[in-house]
Amino acid sequence: MRLNAAAFIVTVYGDIAVPRGGVLWTGTLIELCGSAGINESLVRTAVSRLVAAERLAGERIGRRSYYRLAEAARAEFQQAADLLYGPDQPGRGWQVLHAPDLSPDDARRLRLGHMGGPVFIRPERGQTPPPGALVLHAGEVADPARLAGFWDLSALQEGYAEFIASFSPLLAVADEGGCRLADGDALTARLLLVHAYRHVLLRDPRLPQAALPVDWNGGEARDLFRRLYLALTPATERHVAAHLEGTDGFLPARTPESLSRIPVVV
Repeated sequence: MRLNAAAFIVTVYGDIAVPRGGVLWTGTLIELCGSAGINESLVRTAVSRLVAAERLAGERIGRRSYYRLAEAARAEFQQAADLLYGPDQPGRGWQVLHAPDLSPDDARRLRLGHMGGPVFIRPERGQTPPPGALVLHAGEVADPARLAGFWDLSALQEGYAEFIASFSPLLAVADEGGCRLADGDALTARLLLVHAYRHVLLRDPRLPQAALPVDWNGGEARDLFRRLYLALTPATERHVAAHLEGTDGFLPARTPESLSRIPVVV
């Protein structure tokens, strides 16, 4: 997939910076993006736009500039992290929403199925309804597979298939037996892994198994993500501690927050 500089910077902060205090030196950010083929000019332009959009906040210490997540962005980043690294949360029935004020973009962002007009549906996971929406709660349905038609699952399957095709070859050098990549290459591979998987996962409504097509490949993609993330992590941590800098010097290899992500990847 073609990398968007701003979106990749979001991945860097979510996977590397946030569990280690949330702050990166600009030089570190340029190095990380450069390893993925994004040049310094694109990085600086993207950072400026993220600051203007109140996604990043900058500070200067001496001659160096540092950036951290803006407070307004932290909740959104945490939601994405919960999906990527947390345990699967099965749905408990369904939410049916009458939401006449909901824009198509917001409906897609919330991963809602469109039933027609202003009526939408999603698996019930205790989500807060959109402003102005009337919510009806439904239990199990007799034929849940019929509900899958309210989402474009074919586009998601294509996305997962592309992810699997792109990252399965990494198992030849990074698996349960260890990682045979150089530490810096392992870090780049893990960032690209997270970025590509996040791109598909954040569009996935995570329907219950009974509602999914028999050839659904989302589970295979998640298993691949977990295996590779775990295999790439030790080398990634070594490179983080030796090369990546925040306001207090080199970042720690691991923290309680970074470690909390690993058991659920196993």
